Parts: sequence; C-alpha cells; structure tokens
Amino acid sequence: MSKTNMPIDFFSLLQQMPVIAILRGITPEEVIQVADVLYSNGIKIIEVPLNSPRPCESIKRLQDKFGDRCVCGAGTVINEAQVEQVFNTGAQLVVSPNTNRDVIRKAIDLGMMPVPGFSTPTEAFAAIEAGARVLKLFPAASIGPDFLKALSVVIPDGVHIIATGGTRADTMQQWLAAGAAGLGVGSDLYQPGVSDADLARRAAQFSKAFKG
Repeated sequence: MSKTNMPIDFFSLLQQMPVIAILRGITPEEVIQVADVLYSNGIKIIEVPLNSPRPCESIKRLQDKFGDRCVCGAGTVINEAQVEQVFNTGAQLVVSPNTNRDVIRKAIDLGMMPVPGFSTPTEAFAAIEAGARVLKLFPAASIGPDFLKALSVVIPDGVHIIATGGTRADTMQQWLAAGAAGLGVGSDLYQPGVSDADLARRAAQFSKAFKG
C-alpha cells in the first residue's frame, strides 16, 4: 500500500461535473456497471456508504476499475477504524455525516480526503480547524441555499462545501449560486434496482442542469 491514496485531483473532477454520486445500498456485484453508467454521463466522484452491503468490497472493486480516472471512497464513515478499512481499499474519499475531529485527522494522516458533515457554523469551523478543506452541508434541503449563502461570507478561502441531502437537478443552480462547490446526490441518482437506462437519464439531468 502506498503512503497516500490520492492520485486523482478531486477538485479538477468537481469542476468538470460538481456531483458526488452516493450509491447507498449498492452491492459489489452491480457496482461496476452502475459506475460505468455514471462515468459515461460525466460523473466521476463516487461514494459507497458503509451501511451498504459489503461496502469495502464494492469500494475496492471501484478503485481497482476506476481509480485511475475517478475519485472513489466511502460515506457514513464515523470512526477511525472505518477510515483504516477504507484506506486499505486504496480509495481516497472519506465522507461523514458528522464532524468528528479524530476521523478528519486520521484521514489526513493517511493521505486521504476527509469530507465531514456539518449543519451549523460551529461544526463547520471545528472541521476546518481539524484540517478539513471540503465540508458536507447536511441535510442540505432542510437547511436551504440561503443558509449557505450567508455562511459563505465567513468561510475561509480554499474551503469547499458540498450540499448533500435532498439535492436535485432542478435545484442545482440555486446551490451553486449560493456558494456550493458541488452536490452530493443519493436517491435522485441511484436507488437499488434502478435500471441502467433510468440511471443514465437521471445522470443526464444533472449534466444538463450544470451546463444549462
């Protein structure tokens, strides 16, 4: 295992298509096909939540197949042991629903990209002080773009916010205008059992919303 799991530029991919696909509930048997559909539609940052079936197996398969052109990683990472498990897959992304300084620091120590969740200014600045430079506003739809717009005034330069939770293609431009660097998208993209055609249609809606 190399010292760092960060061969791909996360920020470059985020600029190309500001969407992180959240594949909650996916299985290792289907993850490559789903990722291939997403990649074909421009989505190149993919997260498998750890409360999915055999998540580290899915993440390892993703990393082995797409690690040279996508940023892959885990969501719902809530402790240091889970950070190590994700590191051992070769993936670089560690997304959490909360602000846990130990998780943030462990990910940074391993050369990974922590994306801690926050819903208040206090949590946001605690994450920044711990070293995080990408934060997840969660649950975004319940908080709203106006909150992010106000918070962006005081967030330091170089800190990027991903709006996650209830974000949709038809609200994408509102979030980007409010200061979001991207969206974390779950059920509006992937749900267990979704067909390839429906997944491609959903992904194309986000692509169109971004370009339009």
